[in-house]
Amino acid sequence: MLNLINRYPALSVCSADLQAMLDTLIECYSKGHKLLICGNGGSAADAEHIVGELMKGFRNPRKISKKESDAIMALDPVMGKNLVDKLQEALPAIALDGHVALTTAYLNDCEPLMCFAQQVQGYGCEGDVLLAISTSGNSQNVLYAATVAKAKGLKVIGLTGANESKLSAIADVCVRVPQTETYMIQELHLPVYHWFCLKLEETFWK
Repeated sequence: MLNLINRYPALSVCSADLQAMLDTLIECYSKGHKLLICGNGGSAADAEHIVGELMKGFRNPRKISKKESDAIMALDPVMGKNLVDKLQEALPAIALDGHVALTTAYLNDCEPLMCFAQQVQGYGCEGDVLLAISTSGNSQNVLYAATVAKAKGLKVIGLTGANESKLSAIADVCVRVPQTETYMIQELHLPVYHWFCLKLEETFWK
């Protein structure tokens, strides 16, 4: 964390919550669970960005295990060689802003503000984590998702701006970066999630 704080000193006020966020994610992945992520607008783009960093190598390639390599090679030595050389281990993560057929059907047929909540209902399992990103901390669709997550036994991590909010009240951990204007909040969200993606990779692939 020291490197993060040195580059972004303003985040020093969040240091305890940053560590709690990381500990929660490490526990999730250590026990074989997954991360669900939701947000709107720029925060939806951040959700997709995070998935891209977790589902493949962030700084370093993550070779698949020998057991997996042997199983692939046994099935097809020709395709297997390419697969074994190129596949990487992943930390499973799903951005809830995608899935166009599901989301548009739910938006049209049901309740637009509950679309993230429906996906948490479908994907979420006890022990998983929901990362709920909202610069205000009061986005209703994100709050619906957080409520369902808590009810199903997921941990909820909030990533917001400086102000206390409905999300900070319900979340198990909430990182409130010290800005109140949307674009400035988002400017600090990016180094936060790059930091935890890096630390997770260092934890599981030493």
